[in-house]
This record gives sequence, structure tokens and C-alpha cells, in this order.
Amino acid sequence: MATTNERLLQWLHDSQAIEQQTGDMLKALARHIENYPDVKAEAKRLLKETSEQAAVVQDAIEQRGGDPSILNEGQPGATERALSGAFVGTESAKKSMTEISSYNMLIAAAEAAGDSETRAVCNAILRREEAMAEWLKNYLASLTEEYLTRPGPPA
Repeated sequence: MATTNERLLQWLHDSQAIEQQTGDMLKALARHIENYPDVKAEAKRLLKETSEQAAVVQDAIEQRGGDPSILNEGQPGATERALSGAFVGTESAKKSMTEISSYNMLIAAAEAAGDSETRAVCNAILRREEAMAEWLKNYLASLTEEYLTRPGPPA
């Protein structure tokens, strides 16, 4: 059975993989979305934020003595998902909820392990993830309506 510290390190690796997958999805989205300048701008902003979060998680892994190069394989098809409706919310909303859940677990695990530094960085990332979820919540309805009523092929 894994110890609290081993689980915390494992979950930090999982979080690092999620951040990388999210970054891949946002890169593809920012490159290919043209008809929704608000979404493109937000994707670029979130990409920068995701890169910063991945670096913070990598630091937490290293500080716990882990190897940040041991990264879980990302889910295939991030580009395809990004281009097939992620900007309407399906994948973005799922990723947001997954990340919020992941960071809540990391905070609890860090607390159980007595690791206040990891707990603090995970709390900071959680606040950013919650802000993104709030943006999605406020923007998705109008974006979906615009997407569905746009003449011509969706882009």
C-alpha cells in the first residue's frame, strides 16, 4: 500500500500530465479558431497560465524528490478535441472540473503529508482553475448560441 507521500507524488505527476494535456489542447485551439476572437484571446491567456502552473507542479515534484521527467502519457487526440468543439465548452468544462478536483485532492494529500509548501502552491493553482471555471460558466451559453447560429461551416 502506498504511503501518503507516495500518493502525493503520484498525484502531482498526474496533475503535471493534466496541465500538459490542457496546454496541448489550448495550443491547438489558439492556432485554429478564427471566428471567435474572444475565445482565441482567452485560450492564449490560459495557455500562458497553464504553462506557469505546469512549472509550479514540476517544482513541487522536484522538491519532494520526484523525477518530473516521469510524465504520464497524455490522452491522444487533444488537437482533434480542441478543433471539434472544445471551445464550445465540452472538453474545456470537463478539463476544468478534473483540474479542480485534482487540486482539491492534492491540497488534502499535502496537508496529510505535512507539506505546507505544496499545499500553498496547489491552493494558488486551484484559485486560478476556479476562475477559469467561472469564466466558462459565464461565457458558454452565449458562445454556444453564437456557434449554433453562425452561418456557414463552424470554425
